[in-house]
Amino acid sequence: MDKLIIAIAQGLVEDKDAVHVTVDEPDEEGTVVYHLHVAPGDMGRVIGKQGRIAKAIRTVVRAAANRAEMKVAVEID
Repeated sequence: MDKLIIAIAQGLVEDKDAVHVTVDEPDEEGTVVYHLHVAPGDMGRVIGKQGRIAKAIRTVVRAAANRAEMKVAVEID
């Protein structure tokens, strides 16, 4: 799942080396939280106007997780 998030984010940003993902352990509900980190100058590119790109990233990752029968959440830090 983290490779998917990195691939999507690297396609959006200018500083591809600054993209990395950290993963939290599953919480009591079984949800795994992925934290996407990008360079400060690329935050606008990843979030998008009114959060549309961020919402799309979350939708794609949630769909991939659903196929793997996982619960995930993506946070952009």
